[in-house]
Amino acid sequence: MTLPRIPAVLAVLIAACALAEILLQLSDLRIAFGPRLRLTVYEYTGFWPGLLSDWRPNYALQPYTMFITYAFVHGGLLHLAVNMITLWSLGQGVIDRVGQKGFVLLYGGAVLGGALGFGLLAETTRPMVGASGGLFGLAGGILAWNYVDRFTTAQRLWPVARVALLLLLLNLVMWWLLDGLLAWETHLGGFIVGWIAALLIDPRSLPPLPDEDPEDPTG
Repeated sequence: MTLPRIPAVLAVLIAACALAEILLQLSDLRIAFGPRLRLTVYEYTGFWPGLLSDWRPNYALQPYTMFITYAFVHGGLLHLAVNMITLWSLGQGVIDRVGQKGFVLLYGGAVLGGALGFGLLAETTRPMVGASGGLFGLAGGILAWNYVDRFTTAQRLWPVARVALLLLLLNLVMWWLLDGLLAWETHLGGFIVGWIAALLIDPRSLPPLPDEDPEDPTG
């Protein structure tokens, strides 16, 4: 039995995020780097809405670099694991459609869109970290392509709407479980940009698979 081969771009992203969290865990457990490393990393790499107004940055380019760096840092092992499993799963589908270059464009755009959504909509002084803006962008891109494919081949659009509603419900449940500490603004921004970027990167519709019936009323 051979293990599935993971595309290079996904391997690099997952490895970078995992390495960052491993170093932070070593600090949290008082094994290396001192006990304050996580706070320091968040201060320098997290997305801080205040830096878009009158806050003083730690370095000159921080108000710009934070639009990317936040996506490589997570809030713990569970946060990392959930996001990396999702990245591997959704990333494969995007790469199958548009290749690794297309993936980088879509994911990168969604990361920026997620940061922009948080910066414009969030009413908090806390930093935002995690890859979920990019992940929701991948989901938005896949749904956008699925919508185009189904619309063009006269298939029902309900499956696309159903997944979008499930994502909305997931956000509501997680927002409640986390007592309002969910960065839904990041998810929304990433999803919208991912949807738009997907249609710019690959606007064509693909024919249904051989076992699919375009007229199937069940969708």
